[in-house]
Amino acid sequence: MNIQTTNRLTAAETALIEAYNDQMGDLPGDGEVFAVRDRLLDELKTAGLPTRRVEAWHYTDFKNLLRLVPSDIGKGLVEALPATVEGSPVLAALQGKASEKASVKGLTVGRYADSLINGTAAAGLEALGKDDAIGRINASFVRDGYVIDFPDGTELEAPLEVQFIHAGGQIHSRLPVSFGADVKATFIERHQAVEGAAALVSSVSEVKIGKGSEITWIVLQEQGSEDTHLGQLRIDLGEDAKLRLFVINAGGKLVRQELYIKVVGEGADLTLRGINLLGGDTHTDVTMVLGHDVPNTGSTEVIRNVVFDRARGVFQGMIRVAPDAQKTDAKMACNTLLMSDDAEFSVKPELEIFADDVQCGHGATVADIDKNHLYYLMARGIPENKARAMLVNAFVAEIVEELEDEALVEALEGVISAWLEKHA
Repeated sequence: MNIQTTNRLTAAETALIEAYNDQMGDLPGDGEVFAVRDRLLDELKTAGLPTRRVEAWHYTDFKNLLRLVPSDIGKGLVEALPATVEGSPVLAALQGKASEKASVKGLTVGRYADSLINGTAAAGLEALGKDDAIGRINASFVRDGYVIDFPDGTELEAPLEVQFIHAGGQIHSRLPVSFGADVKATFIERHQAVEGAAALVSSVSEVKIGKGSEITWIVLQEQGSEDTHLGQLRIDLGEDAKLRLFVINAGGKLVRQELYIKVVGEGADLTLRGINLLGGDTHTDVTMVLGHDVPNTGSTEVIRNVVFDRARGVFQGMIRVAPDAQKTDAKMACNTLLMSDDAEFSVKPELEIFADDVQCGHGATVADIDKNHLYYLMARGIPENKARAMLVNAFVAEIVEELEDEALVEALEGVISAWLEKHA
């Protein structure tokens, strides 16, 4: 690494650099892959992790919030979990390693490690911009994941679930998924910690959705109470394609979930629903950049947040409408329940509109439980703590019920209820 450091490194930044030096001899990749890895780590070393001075990270002072960087990669034995929806096919990456025998009927499934070894992954490792700390960290350390291709016309009867399961350490994975034309499928991207040491987890999913496809993509994040989770979802939405994207954060000490979505095909439509369940002394940041690049496209985004204790949350939502993107219809809303005087949630909705024939809007609300609703339940003999839990559950369950798949709705409502029982 020839670039000289121009800032004072924190203990966590130093630990990242030392971890790379320790691991580089064991990381998969050809010469081209390592050239990209080395350059991105050099850039990270030179610039340091983002602080509040970086606009995209204004509410998440990553440089100071990142305290723990485990020195070891994920070790120990962990097993795949039962499918979120009973009977669904599961591809499991355990402690960051994909199965060499993974397969799903009708799909092409490969290990990401193989694309690193043969060099085909090199171009995809590039960062998205100068502030892409997650992309740089992941590209520097990524070892494995899955590469999945859905042929044209594929229709899945049950959701396909990819599980990233760990028991501590450093876990860095990638998930490139390509949906051909006229595909109908539900995909669950599940991040789960089991008992073990604290972890630093990074994950980048690259999703391309072809013409006329109808996809439901669910991100279910349940990391451990001391874990750092850095997630990034990059999506290209093609002509007449429809995407329903659900993001549920129900764990982690420090979480940054980035959504970069490009609507590149005319007639495409995006529905985004997010649920952030925050408790303890945690920090969760969901940042979205949505680009409408062509005419006659639509999107709706609704984020629901429940914040207990001293937790802090962030939602940054940027919608950009290009000059050629006439007839765009885009709406965004963020609704928050603050359940403690010490809880915080920051909302930053943004619109950049360069076309004149569009319908775009955004809104945000922050409130406590409606006292009239609470009184109504308590007057019918329901204890206050139970009544509060019922109202909070209804606030977020309304989002999940949009999925309409009864088994999937029941499973996700179970995740929400379990979290509320623990924190409410």
